[in-house]
Amino acid sequence: MAVRSSATAEDSTQASWAGELESYLNTTEKNLLGHVKQCWSSLFTPRAIFYRHEKKLHKAKVSVAVVIQTMVQSTIAGIAFTVHPVTKDKNQMIIEAGYGLGEAVVSGQITPDSYVVNKKTLALLDINVAEQLKYLQGKPAGGNVWKSVSPHSRRTQKLTGKEIVVLAKICLGIEKHYGFPCDIEWAFAGGKFYITQSRPITTL
Repeated sequence: MAVRSSATAEDSTQASWAGELESYLNTTEKNLLGHVKQCWSSLFTPRAIFYRHEKKLHKAKVSVAVVIQTMVQSTIAGIAFTVHPVTKDKNQMIIEAGYGLGEAVVSGQITPDSYVVNKKTLALLDINVAEQLKYLQGKPAGGNVWKSVSPHSRRTQKLTGKEIVVLAKICLGIEKHYGFPCDIEWAFAGGKFYITQSRPITTL
């Protein structure tokens, strides 16, 4: 299971709360309730309190919803922005991909591949393949462990061109559904894409 926290004032266009609250991957039944409590209490850490003041949310009523999801043991995972967050080009999206669990990409512990896609034609405008030496994997007894990427796979492209297009179509569908540019977390396992989270892009 994955235990993830979501603040009630979270994921607006002004505040994403990304990384401010606790989340736990590969949670077992034994430590499930403990992780739920830790997600709730993470709203009151110095980091989260400072963030609320920084975003002028300190007077707002904020609570935490804890979401328990099926744990996707991804072979590849990453994030996607349906508007290019650097150039702010609304006709481009960028997809980032790395081996293993997406936590490694989200936390910045690895440098992922990046793929720029034209949203109208789904043409691949740019492919930047990053060398990846390690990946994060779930342990059978719960928790995560770092593993070494095999030497012949370290410099290979994580997603094929066809897979990038399939994921881009999913992300475009999410953007259309919500009606605003989205910051999306995704996972790939067993030949299938899973969407684990979507929020507005706060940097535009």
